[in-house]
Amino acid sequence: MARIHGVGWARRLPLGAGVRAGREWARAHLEALGWNRDAPAVADAVVLAVSELTTNAHVHAGSDAELVLTWDGRCLHLSVHDHSPRLPRPRSAAPDAVGGRGLKLVDALADHWHTRRQKNGKTVTACFHPPGAGPSH
Repeated sequence: MARIHGVGWARRLPLGAGVRAGREWARAHLEALGWNRDAPAVADAVVLAVSELTTNAHVHAGSDAELVLTWDGRCLHLSVHDHSPRLPRPRSAAPDAVGGRGLKLVDALADHWHTRRQKNGKTVTACFHPPGAGPSH
């Protein structure tokens, strides 16, 4: 694992922009941290969470998605802000449904996650620990 402590990146993905750009952006920063090499399963989990949370911002909030990745030496915080005040909640999806599993996936992938309401919307933040760096589920 790279010994970088306290670094962060931010990116805005406009409504209508592909989620793929967010995944590629996250993957590049995970590479800079060495996670693609040293913790590939966790890096894949972060990229999948970026995809799910960005999709939620675009589809359910009808909003741009503002992504922030912050590494504090212990936890990689993935935050996605949108402009809807409505807090997300995990849903039950029928086995043949094409959607409705995003937050359940984030819950399964992240070590923990939370939502914070703000004056101009909300932010969903998920925390990921690389192997050996912190508690897991």
